[in-house]
Amino acid sequence: MGISSLGAGSSILTQDVIDQLKAADNAKFVAPVDAKIKDENAKSAAFDVLDAHIENVYQSLKSLTEYGVFEGRTTSLSKDDFIDVTAKDNSDIQDFILDVTQIATKEIEQSEKFDSKTDKIATGSGSMELAVGSETFTFNYNASTSLEELKEMINKDAGDSVTATIVQVADDDFRLLLSAVNTGTDQEISITDNDSDLSDKLTTNMSNVQTAVDAEFTFNGLDITRSSNSVDDLLSGVTIELKDVGTTEVSVKQDREKIEDRITNFVDKYNSAMYQLGVDTKSSQNADERGAFSSDSTMKSMKSALKNILSVVGGDAGKLQDFGIDIDDGRLSLNSKVLNEKLDEDPESVHAYFIGGTFTKKDGSTIEVEGAFTEIENEVAKYAKGSSILDKYNDSISNRLDRLTQQREKAVERLDNSYAIMTKRFAAYDLIISQFNKASDMFTQMINAEIASKS
Repeated sequence: MGISSLGAGSSILTQDVIDQLKAADNAKFVAPVDAKIKDENAKSAAFDVLDAHIENVYQSLKSLTEYGVFEGRTTSLSKDDFIDVTAKDNSDIQDFILDVTQIATKEIEQSEKFDSKTDKIATGSGSMELAVGSETFTFNYNASTSLEELKEMINKDAGDSVTATIVQVADDDFRLLLSAVNTGTDQEISITDNDSDLSDKLTTNMSNVQTAVDAEFTFNGLDITRSSNSVDDLLSGVTIELKDVGTTEVSVKQDREKIEDRITNFVDKYNSAMYQLGVDTKSSQNADERGAFSSDSTMKSMKSALKNILSVVGGDAGKLQDFGIDIDDGRLSLNSKVLNEKLDEDPESVHAYFIGGTFTKKDGSTIEVEGAFTEIENEVAKYAKGSSILDKYNDSISNRLDRLTQQREKAVERLDNSYAIMTKRFAAYDLIISQFNKASDMFTQMINAEIASKS
């Protein structure tokens, strides 16, 4: 008999009765497990969010403690018309005046005119020498060598030192231009014919288009000469590009913007993480307000550790507040004015205070410090990705979810099996009751008929 017809015979052992019994057992054996699974899933989701916040804090600290933050340099110019200046990390902080009086130029020579690119450059076979500064290149020619072919030979073999081009001045006026690659007086160009068969258009009749000269400028009044307009050997770590004649005041400074940006990034990431920790560990009688880790000692310990570390870093060198990082009930903010005053006063000690190194105290004595950001980074590293603390905690959530899922599956399976058997029994009982009812009806009819026949 199908379940859909259960109770058809008796109207007592119906499917509705079984569903009610099963719902009661489900509330007793399955629902509590579902509630625990829901709680663990909420913890897992909250953990993923919190773990990402902690990782953000850790990465923001790594970006602060890496080389180049406090060593970074920026340059400012009173005018940018005459020079460009770049400074590498850790170069000297300084101010200077640069007065450019002459820009370095490259040597440019041109041949006498040829009627076309295919004009022959020689009357016989021989060789020529092309001198560019201290370098000499030898090229062979013959009576069939054209101006175009000479250009290609020069660019192929001497292209690192000189560039050859053919310029068409007019319909029947083609000229070979030789331009030194580098600037300076030591880059003069000349062509010598070794066999007297080369056209004098390329030797004695060559003319100068631009004379090679050295760059000349003064550095704080000191006369300087360089063969190139790119000067990287005047000041350690500083490259000066000469562009035009004129005077410029230059300042090489610590890159304060980079420092502030990195500290602000840490402050923002730290505040976000601590806010999330506050939400997740909040205790409340109201379940909707209670945090996922309200009764969890691991998360509460992490919150306390990340809050307390702020008050102990720095040691004898000072507190975070002394260097522009204010703390209000565990929330950080950057006071740029205080930070810059400290950097103006002693940038090396500020560097040491935050990152580690030799710190000079007000009395002139020095101490070695680990660095405030380094200390905080080491504390956060205990909880960041890859740490044993949070890895084990995440594993414990996963393990509990696996156990609860198995427990639920077994409970559901037991109930399904139990009520499958119950359904079969109810069907059998229902058939018996139905048969009893039919027999009872028959006897009732017989009795009633007997009574009727005697009346």
